[in-house]
Amino acid sequence: MPIFRFTGAVAMGGVMLLAACGGGDSPPEPEEVRPHDARTFPLDASSLAFDALPGTSTRRFHGVLDGAGYRIEVPENWNGRLVMYAHGYRGTAVPLTVSNPPIRAHLIANGYAWAASSYSKNYYDVRAGVEDTNALALAFSRLTGLPEPTRRYIIGHSMGGHITGAAIEEETFRTARHKVRYHGAVPMCGVMGDTELFNYFSAYQTAAQYFAGVPLYPTTGWADINALVRSRLFTTFSQIEIVPTEDGQKLKGVVMNLTGGSRPIFEQGFANAGLQQVVWGTFGGDGTINGILNASVLDTRDLVLQIDSDPALSDEETLLNQRLLRVTPVPEANRLRRDGLRWIPKVNGQFSVPVVSLHTLGDMYVPFSMQQIYKRRADANGSGQWLVQRAIRAPGHCDFTVAEQVAAFDDMVAWEQTGVRPQGDEVLDAATVADPAYGCRFTVNAGGPYDNPNTLTARGLMPACPTP
Repeated sequence: MPIFRFTGAVAMGGVMLLAACGGGDSPPEPEEVRPHDARTFPLDASSLAFDALPGTSTRRFHGVLDGAGYRIEVPENWNGRLVMYAHGYRGTAVPLTVSNPPIRAHLIANGYAWAASSYSKNYYDVRAGVEDTNALALAFSRLTGLPEPTRRYIIGHSMGGHITGAAIEEETFRTARHKVRYHGAVPMCGVMGDTELFNYFSAYQTAAQYFAGVPLYPTTGWADINALVRSRLFTTFSQIEIVPTEDGQKLKGVVMNLTGGSRPIFEQGFANAGLQQVVWGTFGGDGTINGILNASVLDTRDLVLQIDSDPALSDEETLLNQRLLRVTPVPEANRLRRDGLRWIPKVNGQFSVPVVSLHTLGDMYVPFSMQQIYKRRADANGSGQWLVQRAIRAPGHCDFTVAEQVAAFDDMVAWEQTGVRPQGDEVLDAATVADPAYGCRFTVNAGGPYDNPNTLTARGLMPACPTP
């Protein structure tokens, strides 16, 4: 993989790369371009219009702003506050679309305006997500004819959780083209470890190869060995069932530790066959995150893989870590830039507004370990006082009930307004996380009219919380 260090213009892989250095009073050379920069996505403007919820009376606005579709809704009793909603990953080949926030009914009933962007690009383009969401927040008054909001909050799911976390970072405020100071945030099922998510996918894949006894090809050779690896680790690996072999059980132990350690609902999450299919579908990437970067950002050099919950390495675990294929990133693959945010914005844990985050315990796609990384970073940067985290007992990705999301949002706002910090869950103490009652405190299984029936069905299959 080439390292991009040049003193002149060089053509490589069909991409023109220009030197960053200049002299005298000459303007700086432009930044290098990516395959992603040339991608465009269809946007059907007629699909942006939306109706009021039954029984509500609101002012609704829609349109296109700098290539991104948007929706804005303002209740008749607007309280002057604006909630920006950041949607999750849309894939690579679908039109741009806007999602209404799942807590829309609650926002409208309580006087909040909300706005959401489609973003101007799909793929895992968090940079576009932050910039387009911020641009819409700044344009609210111009687009609606209403006064500037007195408060701006941001909430989001999955990739939108990454966008939410990045949007409140000090680095983002320094480097973004559209600068917004949010007053609070609720990232849900978010990629709070930014590129650490892709390190997890890489480690999961190479551990699978190791336990399957398949030669440790570079990650890009995955298509040639995928079926063989699965056949050696699972007697069944389908959309509805996963049954590990003896070696597959060892892989399961490694995945447990990669995703947050021993905890309730891990068993149900690992057995979530549909979601595991999605996770395994990420294997084999070249580290550029489908062209979001020009070079590989993957880094598994410092990961210590463990099969069981004993922090001391057994002989088998020592051998595993010695022989596991390690992936080294290209230096500066995701560096700071002169033209705005990093291509994959960082969630450094440097923020000074109230944050209440939610994460399900069984999520194998964006695992609970993202919250542990976020907590360590926030503590290291003196921001831990601003972070409250909540574990939810569910087996999938972002499968929250509306009540859980409403509680997190309301508690974040109350914290911002009153200074009284809400309660949350400890995420770093292994014994606490492994307790059979972990996650019970903030899990709300009761459904309402806006809940996904599949979420409620899955909740009914989860182990009951222990009786106090």
